Amino acid sequence: MSKVLVENPEDQTQTPFLRGILTRSLQKSGLTFNQAHEIASTIRDEIDDKPLVTTLDLEHIVIKHLKKAKAVNSVAHYENRNMPYMLQIETDNGQFAAYSPSRYRVDLETIGLSSDEALSIVDEVSAHLLRRNKPGVTTKYIAKITYRYLRKSEDLGNKVAFRWLVWRDFINSGRPLLFLIGGTAGCGKSTIATGLASRLEIARMQSTDMLREVMRTMIPQQVEPILHKSSYSAWQELPDEIQETEEKGKRIYRGYCRQAEILSVAIKAVIHRAIHERVSIIVEGVHFHPTIIKNIIEPSDALVVPVMLAVLKKKNLQSRIRGRSTSVPQRRAERYIEHFDSIWKLQTYLLSESDQADVPIIINTDRDDVFREIMLYTIDKLSKNFNKTPEQVFG
Repeated sequence: MSKVLVENPEDQTQTPFLRGILTRSLQKSGLTFNQAHEIASTIRDEIDDKPLVTTLDLEHIVIKHLKKAKAVNSVAHYENRNMPYMLQIETDNGQFAAYSPSRYRVDLETIGLSSDEALSIVDEVSAHLLRRNKPGVTTKYIAKITYRYLRKSEDLGNKVAFRWLVWRDFINSGRPLLFLIGGTAGCGKSTIATGLASRLEIARMQSTDMLREVMRTMIPQQVEPILHKSSYSAWQELPDEIQETEEKGKRIYRGYCRQAEILSVAIKAVIHRAIHERVSIIVEGVHFHPTIIKNIIEPSDALVVPVMLAVLKKKNLQSRIRGRSTSVPQRRAERYIEHFDSIWKLQTYLLSESDQADVPIIINTDRDDVFREIMLYTIDKLSKNFNKTPEQVFG
């Protein structure tokens, strides 16, 4: 059993010093096993006559040996990984939380940075905070020095720093953010909405399909038969004169529009509740017709971001729909394939309407790329007429 105990002052716990644990920790920081094992063994011998060391003392000893070994990159990685146990951040509401480099990397990816670009800035900011080593670090202070490092970066520069400035100003404003994500079956609405909610820490999500199910229980099929059909087959309940005089493509679109119009009442209620409570929300579903959106949204200080997702190759959309059989009943996936021609025609109409209404169309080929495009569009909306200085934003 190890004679040396490592004490964590934060939670007042003591654990034995284990060379194997430190070796693996150093390996994760970029060292080879032999390098990590040699440093861990040296440190064990160095502290062997001490009955107790603190986590901060051990941190300093490890960093000293890493610098002696000229493992500069490993120093940054080791510091960042252990930062949550060393640095407490004061949030805007006066509460304290552990600084998390991984969470901060996600914040930087929010303004359109790649994972590698974000990580490089996180390394610089984290090293700065460790050098500063002072209590009372606030989220605004971290945001301010991040702005500085972004401006100084040769690869990123003023343009990216400006995006950070605009986004942080919005975060500080407390304004609600409303994402309206549209698209036909199989285009990835639910997946993108879930990922967006996770990255932006948005707690509320609503599916228009679920709203349709609720309304079906309230409105009998005899009263509103279109409501009890799928969006791509609602046309089957149109009056006979329309069935006889219009070609199928127009009927598909007309039936869909009627169903979307009925659901707009429920969608409007959900959105207005979120605005009234000043909370952010993501609403996703096929029922976001670009022209109906204008009637749903009323003037407020909420930032409303409508997006239309699309898959432009038939084979890709069919593959996505078939792939849904792993997450939805097989019969439902087969039904989508059976009506694929109608789904494809409906997507064509929705994309055309989105283009006319200046709703951004985002091709869903990669989740990270979709997230990046959505956020760049969001920040671009915020950038219009933005004229605040860094001092006004960061204090």
